Amino acid sequence: MRVVNTAAVAALLMALAACNPAAETTDAAATETAAVVASPDVHAFKIGTMDAFALRDGSLAVPNDNKTLAIGESAADTNALLTAAGLPTDTLALSIQPLLVRNGDAVLLFDTGAAGGMGTEGKLMGSLTAAGVQPDQVTDIFISHLHGDHIGGLVTSAGALAFPNATIRLSNEEWAAMKADATLAALVTAITPKVQAFAAGSEIVPGVASVDIDGHTPGHSGYRIGTGADSLTYFGDTMHHQVISVQRPDWTIQFDGDEATAEASRKALLERAASENLHLYGVHFPFPGLGRIRKDGETFVWVPDAPAT
Repeated sequence: MRVVNTAAVAALLMALAACNPAAETTDAAATETAAVVASPDVHAFKIGTMDAFALRDGSLAVPNDNKTLAIGESAADTNALLTAAGLPTDTLALSIQPLLVRNGDAVLLFDTGAAGGMGTEGKLMGSLTAAGVQPDQVTDIFISHLHGDHIGGLVTSAGALAFPNATIRLSNEEWAAMKADATLAALVTAITPKVQAFAAGSEIVPGVASVDIDGHTPGHSGYRIGTGADSLTYFGDTMHHQVISVQRPDWTIQFDGDEATAEASRKALLERAASENLHLYGVHFPFPGLGRIRKDGETFVWVPDAPAT
């Protein structure tokens, strides 16, 4: 097991408090459902009968230095993989797109982006508005894990709840880890009254069940939204890059707290996704992050959904 560089993570999280430009909560009178506005930062789709939206928050540029997403691998091997996929070899582009789902009266948000921290654009609030939702209409927030690009949007720059009426849901283990992290003390204080932690692998609310995907953080969770063939699996940070993480799931990633467990979890999810033809949502894959996994010999390939016509 390799320990994550907690100082680096802490620095990123502390930067969020200073950089978070999230808008303050809108007036309570503005609670009626607004029209969806055409936007390049919003992708509308369906999960069964539920309306869903990929919401662009921003992007991260990760160096292709064999110290981040391919630790210990040769530059030649990494570059060959990227070149074969038609991608540049200088940096690795990671998108950030929280997921919005309407299920009856429930308005569900999966992760909250970086809110302008970590060098990102902080587009979530604008994307949310374009999808016809105001922050005070969100009823439930599902957090995959405690890293800044997933929890940064929980509070405003003033430290207030960015989604004041939402119940914040995360696994018992992840909540314990957040409370034990001194760098997150202010955030924990702000969100504590709204947190409802859950047992890993449980059904949380109607239509949403947690998927226990171990290794990235102490209580990292994916989510299964919907049922049967119409369901969507939100896999959080099980995979970061649509080529490296998928085609080389056993390559070591800097951000994984327990590398061996994370790699085993990644391979297990890929096997299951390919064999069961799971519909997947990759929060860091190219926008809008929707697609499936296909087995390709001894490895796998990410197949994004065909563009809507």
